[in-house]
Amino acid sequence: MAGKADPYAGIEFDEINEVTALEIDEIKCLKNCFDLFDSKKQEFLSADDLDEILRAMGFRPSKEELMDILAEIDEDGSGEIEFGEFCQLCAKFLVEDPDIETMKRELKDAFRIYDKNGEGFITMDTLRGLISELLSPLTPEELDGIIAELDEDGSGTMDFDEFCEMMMSAPET
Repeated sequence: MAGKADPYAGIEFDEINEVTALEIDEIKCLKNCFDLFDSKKQEFLSADDLDEILRAMGFRPSKEELMDILAEIDEDGSGEIEFGEFCQLCAKFLVEDPDIETMKRELKDAFRIYDKNGEGFITMDTLRGLISELLSPLTPEELDGIIAELDEDGSGTMDFDEFCEMMMSAPET
């Protein structure tokens, strides 16, 4: 009895995992999806296929947006999406980021903890205590520098919008 060909033969699981952080079972699932869209068995998807896939996922990209997405993921510039590139595209949608409303609600709860009097702001003294606790050990000069950077308008307070900006900004490297 002849065995069926391994549908996952030739897939560089470790390489795809390294680039996308997708697990092996997720990569296998994506291979099955890729094969469904690759109806001509060409081992690549076209821009039209990409448009169809994105629409199936509920996205309605314009022609320009579609070309931008294709340019971003088409590493070799072939105009075709090979399986590894397809995995990179899908990984962007599979990584779960909390939605902005959930984040704001959680930040509002955190803000209330430090806005003890419900005045709508945190004093720099309160913030100074919090930062020195979280980032210890800090020299007084380092702490002053952080506070000066956070208190851009010199008001001596931080309102909720400034707090959100501080918490949601990417740390400098």
